[in-house]
Amino acid sequence: MADLSGDGPGSARAALAAAAARFGFSETARLDAELLLAHALGITRERLLLTLGDQRVPASFADLVARRERHEPIAYITGTRAFWTIDLDVAPGVLIPRPDSETLIEAAVDHFRGGTGPRTILDLGTGSGALLLAALDQWPAATGIGIDASPPALAIARRNADRIAPGRAEIQAGGWGGTGARFDLILCNPPYVACGETLPDEVTRFEPASALFAGADGLDDYRAIAPLLAQQIALSGAACFEIGSSQAEAAGALFAAAGLSVSVRRDLAGRDRCLLVTP
Repeated sequence: MADLSGDGPGSARAALAAAAARFGFSETARLDAELLLAHALGITRERLLLTLGDQRVPASFADLVARRERHEPIAYITGTRAFWTIDLDVAPGVLIPRPDSETLIEAAVDHFRGGTGPRTILDLGTGSGALLLAALDQWPAATGIGIDASPPALAIARRNADRIAPGRAEIQAGGWGGTGARFDLILCNPPYVACGETLPDEVTRFEPASALFAGADGLDDYRAIAPLLAQQIALSGAACFEIGSSQAEAAGALFAAAGLSVSVRRDLAGRDRCLLVTP
């Protein structure tokens, strides 16, 4: 097994190379190794790369590498995940925010461009609080509510809210019916994976199934949300929903059947990723 001890000149570089070689299952093996070493050292990845030649590798790095080699997600190992302009605490039991979900914030920014932006924001199924807190960071004058049914998610979201948007974000237990109020902006990344669909091992083994799977076709939660949405959006407001790349037509039809207008936003890879829904 390659030496991860960090002894000798250039040891940090050697340890990173050895770790990355053990992450053949990952498309970002070198990045994974860098994030783990930075975490073990208690510094940022940027600081690590600037000072790599001066770093000694702590003994704890070997354990982190072993955990990643067992396919445990980087975010659960380090306890943090960058999203939009914020850094979120994450933990097992809570879905890890993905870069694709930033498409919802981009769609919201475009919708409100030229105006004052949303003053009230609702995040349905808030998870870690990623969408709500990213939106609040984008619009500093706004306040918002994040709703989730999962106790582990509520605990993490409250911790993130207290740190990132103190006094501006409220986290509540609840479901797709919202709070009974109308909001300028609604954000939602519901479960949308079809049961039985194959996902990477690190997703199926470690992330909560309740935040991933939604019936035989992945549309069960859209079916539940669509009839409840009109009463939650302000007249000039909008809702942004994450979708699977093949679900735009089917999910969009559910909102259209509820009398709402729907347009599709693509992610950076050119895949359908967000439904922008308006009254």
